[in-house]
Amino acid sequence: MLHLLTSFSHSAEVIAERENEVRRCSMEQKTVEQTKVIYGNLMEPQHANINGTVHGGEILRIMDCAGGVVAKRHARSKVSTARVDCLDFNLPIYVGNYIYCVCEMNFVGTTSMEVMIKVMAEDLKCEGEPKVALTGYFTYVALDDEGKPAPVPQLKLVTDEEVKRFNEGRERYLENKRKR
Repeated sequence: MLHLLTSFSHSAEVIAERENEVRRCSMEQKTVEQTKVIYGNLMEPQHANINGTVHGGEILRIMDCAGGVVAKRHARSKVSTARVDCLDFNLPIYVGNYIYCVCEMNFVGTTSMEVMIKVMAEDLKCEGEPKVALTGYFTYVALDDEGKPAPVPQLKLVTDEEVKRFNEGRERYLENKRKR
């Protein structure tokens, strides 16, 4: 019996040490490139209205899923969508179009993360470059196991463009905070 208790105690220590190691690794700074996601989908009739254009809500759902992967990669925890900003619908998306979301981390606060999402649409019936159909900014909050906001790693900025987008994201964050 004593051997079982000792083994259990040792196993609990090993598990606790492993959890601490995961926390330490996940709190290291991450680059935009480390968490970038490209997430694609073929638009089918079930995604569209009677005019053959894809519902905006369907595109937002896809954007939220794709952006959530970026946030989860960065935080290495559960995340929840907190805000959607600056949605710009540039082009309609039709049944038969292939779309893909290019998602990159813009800004990181203490527990929140802003992801820039650009939706590209490609008409598979003809040659041509994909076009920007929609852009937006999604804010996610990292959550601990009890559903409370949890700290996230800082963002390591590598390029001038990343610094510019980080500063713009911080301005949106501060503006939204002032509105509360």
